[in-house]
Amino acid sequence: MRVVRSESDSVKISIDCMGGDHGISVTIPACLAFLKQVSDAELVLVGMQDQIVDQLKKLRAENHPRISIKNATEVVTMEDPLEIALRKKRDSSMRVAIEQVKSGEVQACVSAGNTGALMAISRYILRTLPGVDRPAICAILPNRKGGPTYALDLGANVDCEAEHLHQFAIMGSLLFSAVEGVSSPRVGLLNVGTEEIKGNELVKGAAALLKKEAQEGTLNYLGNVEGNDLFEGSCDVVVCDGFVGNVTLKSVEGLGRFFHSVLVSELKSTPLSMLGALLASRALKSIREKLNPSRFNGASMLGLRGLVFKSHGSADAFAFECAIRRAYDAVNSNVMLRISTMMAEFLQKSENGNNTDVIAMQPEIQEQKSA
Repeated sequence: MRVVRSESDSVKISIDCMGGDHGISVTIPACLAFLKQVSDAELVLVGMQDQIVDQLKKLRAENHPRISIKNATEVVTMEDPLEIALRKKRDSSMRVAIEQVKSGEVQACVSAGNTGALMAISRYILRTLPGVDRPAICAILPNRKGGPTYALDLGANVDCEAEHLHQFAIMGSLLFSAVEGVSSPRVGLLNVGTEEIKGNELVKGAAALLKKEAQEGTLNYLGNVEGNDLFEGSCDVVVCDGFVGNVTLKSVEGLGRFFHSVLVSELKSTPLSMLGALLASRALKSIREKLNPSRFNGASMLGLRGLVFKSHGSADAFAFECAIRRAYDAVNSNVMLRISTMMAEFLQKSENGNNTDVIAMQPEIQEQKSA
């Protein structure tokens, strides 16, 4: 059964309540906090029903009108190998939540569970968009110009070929265009230098493919960018393989927390420092909010025939709430329909493109979009 949304319908999102380092102690409070902020959303809490009900009772929300529960008897742990997660645990909360997207009962899924398992199960159940070999994890980073920088892949594919980076660039550009309303996003390839002669064979091969797209006018490729460009706002989309991307992301998040801890420690070190902190409290609060990594939690599993969002496994309730918000915004932006349409147009422009499958799947996506 498909869900047909009109403007008066709620956005429906399935939540893998059992995933992540903290499970229901984080996911359910995050869901309740999100629903307080958003009036046109419904959440399907997927997991062990008795535990979910008990947690809702503790929070006095067992009768919440916009929450439903979908029972799942198994949990994919953070240590489970792919074979166990994909083949053995067929009734896991992660899998059942993704199946809700496949069936059309919800428009998006959010999980803080095992990244490898989430990617494998999502790819197996939802399949990839035509023209996409591998899905990629795309996250949003802040930049100095006050806008977003989209970065991918951030951990889904540690071993890549040049063609995969080529596809990531296309998907990232299409996503940025769909969500941010920019017709020709600037795309950069993460490298150890801006010169064309620098980089390994993977990056050089990808650069050649992207340069060809730029020459044909199908992609606004700027060339190589370095790590510091992630926060400069000099490009809209930064592309790299999953190994480099994940190390970069974790390093940035670690630096943000380190900076915060050092700042707090120094401001409390002397009475004079504490007075200075009091006088600058408004500015310090603004800095903390702008640089808080939790605000940017929630990465899109880009390239699937459905919306799946990955939260950090260690996310607290605020961070997980932000991930739910990312999914909600993606549904409201009709991301799936817009990306599939753009992909069809892109493949039409390609010499060997065949957009038949993309066009064929659009009615299916149309049923799940906002009218």
